[in-house]
Amino acid sequence: MTSQIRAFSADDPGDARSVAAVRRATIPYLVCTAETVAWEVAQAPAGQRRRLLVAEDADGTVTGCAEAGLVAGSVEPGQGFLHTAVPPGRRGRGAGSALVAAGEAYLAELAVRRVYSWVAADGRAAGFAERRGYVRSRQAHFLGRGLDRAALPELPDPLPPGVTLHRVAEFADDLRPLYEADTECAADEPGDVPVGRTPYAQWLRHNWQRPDWNAELSSVALVDGRIAAYSVAQTDGVDRYWSGMTGTRRAFRGRGLARLAKLAALRRARAAGYRHAYTGNDATNAPMLAVNRRLGYAEVATEWRCVKRI
Repeated sequence: MTSQIRAFSADDPGDARSVAAVRRATIPYLVCTAETVAWEVAQAPAGQRRRLLVAEDADGTVTGCAEAGLVAGSVEPGQGFLHTAVPPGRRGRGAGSALVAAGEAYLAELAVRRVYSWVAADGRAAGFAERRGYVRSRQAHFLGRGLDRAALPELPDPLPPGVTLHRVAEFADDLRPLYEADTECAADEPGDVPVGRTPYAQWLRHNWQRPDWNAELSSVALVDGRIAAYSVAQTDGVDRYWSGMTGTRRAFRGRGLARLAKLAALRRARAAGYRHAYTGNDATNAPMLAVNRRLGYAEVATEWRCVKRI
């Protein structure tokens, strides 16, 4: 079956709804809404040269999507990404192959030399990637837990000396201290591509101005008034909560502060009516995996990071 590949239409709200539905069906653990899809297309960093492609059948039904572009902030030129999503019921009909071919052609126009992609470790997707020249490099895990029925640990009472917990919304007038903490923690995250420091204005726009990021649920742990740890919350406005970056500044590690920040955010999410909590970790990030397991998360899926030279 032949799939037609075309560019995403920012002027058609139906396209955003269709892409969001494809992503949710492919990776049900992520927070993804039509509003977020439209925002990501409109607000992508100019240097990323991001392009969103959709596959559709002869009747116009969207059967898959792919996003391709340059790795933002990479200190090495020629690094690109290509992430393809085709729902289980639509696989084996040519949409994935057509999307990969179109995405790689676009990246070639950008002089990309190395392409990175995440693919599901489901016994099928990695083989699909390898037949197209991709090589597995590292793994990451999706973890999930219920919020509506499963018990959550209690916050310690009292908190450790000097420690206070706050909502990120309390810092809305000046998020620069959180930016400094996030920049430090992000530099220590496992990854394939070294990236430079993101300017504050860009960080603010592409993180805290996202429509799915929730400053009321996101949590900060202070030690003697200084930001020591934090946990970012993303929500779909319905029932799904995603823990984005959770980190602790280097000077404060080993004191359980990331767990406190994340637990505070989870408890607020449950109080707000969210029923499902998910997060993701690189398979080598043992400290964060341990934190999540202590909070009741269990592994629900695994992905492979794959790379191809073009």
